[in-house]
Amino acid sequence: MSIRVIGAGLAGCEAAWQIARAGIPVELYEMKPARYSPAHHSPNFAELICSNSLKAERVESAAGLLKEEMRQLHSLLMQCADDCRVPAGGALAVDRERFSQTVTQKISVHPLIHIHREEITEIPQDGITVIATGPLTADTLAAKIAASCGGSLSFFDAAAPIVSAESLNMDRIFAASRYDKGGDDAYLNCPMNKEEYEHFYASLVSAERAPVHDFDVADPKVYEGCMPVEVMAQRGADTLRFGPLKPVGLRDPRTGHRPWAVVQLRREDSLGTLYNLVGFQTNLKFGEQKRVFGMIPGLENAEYFRYGVMHRNTFLNSPKVLCADYSLRERPNLFFAGQITGVEGYMESASSGILAGINAVRRRNGQDTLVLPNTTMIGALSNYAANGSEADFQPMGANFGVIPPIEPHIRDKRERYAAFSARSLQDLQKIITEKQL
Repeated sequence: MSIRVIGAGLAGCEAAWQIARAGIPVELYEMKPARYSPAHHSPNFAELICSNSLKAERVESAAGLLKEEMRQLHSLLMQCADDCRVPAGGALAVDRERFSQTVTQKISVHPLIHIHREEITEIPQDGITVIATGPLTADTLAAKIAASCGGSLSFFDAAAPIVSAESLNMDRIFAASRYDKGGDDAYLNCPMNKEEYEHFYASLVSAERAPVHDFDVADPKVYEGCMPVEVMAQRGADTLRFGPLKPVGLRDPRTGHRPWAVVQLRREDSLGTLYNLVGFQTNLKFGEQKRVFGMIPGLENAEYFRYGVMHRNTFLNSPKVLCADYSLRERPNLFFAGQITGVEGYMESASSGILAGINAVRRRNGQDTLVLPNTTMIGALSNYAANGSEADFQPMGANFGVIPPIEPHIRDKRERYAAFSARSLQDLQKIITEKQL
C-alpha cells in the first residue's frame, strides 16, 4: 500500500524521500506548473523563496545542530544543499536554482516515487497521507483544512530583492565576512557613514508600500523572522544598525574604520552573478525599492532581477490539533509537515517532513510512531508544535530556548550551547540505533 504526500516543497520532498527509503511506494502530488502560489515561480521542487541562506553551519549553534540532526537521519535536502553551496561565511547558503533542480532530479528518478503534477482540492479520506502544502496552500484545500482543523491562523512574510553583480558599484563596496570568518568572497558590504545612513533611514520609513491583500484578518500579523525592513525601521532610528545593518566585525578598507552601518549582499548563485540584500525583506512598491535602495552606497545603479514581495502565510493552531509525531489528533492516518505546522524556516520545515515521513511509514507498518525527545532540536520543534500555547500560537524556528537546560547550569554561553549539541546528537544516535532508522 502506497503513501500519499501532497506538496513537493522542502517538507514534502523530505517526507517522500523517507518513505521511499523504507521501501514503500509514494504518490507525490504537486500542483506546479499547472498552478503557482503568489510567491512561487519555478516548476521545480523544494523552491527557496525569500532567501538562499540555510543559516549557521556550526553544530554548536541551534541552526547548525538542526542540520546535523537532519544529516544523521539521511536528509535528502542536506545532501543537495552540501552539493549546491555557495560562499556565505559561517552560514550554509546555496545556489537557489541549482538546489531546486538537484532535489527535483533526485526525487524524479527514484523508482518508488510516482509524481502527479496536479492540484489536490480535497483531504483524502482513505489510506495514509502527509499534507505538506506549505504556508501558501491553495485556497480550496486551505479551506478544507481549516474546516477540518477548527480554523487556521495567518501571518504575512516577505522576500528580499535580488540584484545583478555586474550592476554593483564596486568602488563603494568591499568584500569581507564579519570577523574574517568564511573568506572575503562570502559577502559584499555596502558601508554607510552617519549622514548616509540617516538620509537612507528617513527615505525608508516614509516610502510608499504596496497594498497587502487581506485574506483572513483585518490586521495581519507580520512574523518576526521575515519582518519587512521598513516595518523594522519604524521601531526606531537605530533598530537597523543593531539588526541587519549592524557594522560589528567589519572594517572598511578605504577608511580603516568600522562603518556607521553596513548593508550586506550575499551571493545568490554559484557563479556569483546575483546577490541577495541580506535582511531586506520588503513590501515597498517596486519603484520605491529602486529609489530607496539606490541610496545604499554601491547600489546606485543596481539592476533588480527580483524585487521584494510580501505574501500571506497560513499555519495550523497545531497545539490544538497535532500530536508531536505530526499526526492529526482526530485522524491518526493524516500527517502534516512543513511551515503549515508552525515551524519557521527552510530547514525547520524540512526536518518536520523527515519526522512525518518516518511516522507515516511506522503507522503503515503497525508500529508505534516516533516522538523524538525535546533534547534534540527536531524533537523540541515537534513538541513545541504539539504543546505550545493554543491561545497565542506563533511560528518557531530552531533555537536553544526550546531545549531543556542542562544541570548544573553552564554559565558560559558558548560552552552551554556546545553541551546542548553534544547531548542532542548523543540522544539522537541512541534512537537511530534502537529504531534502526
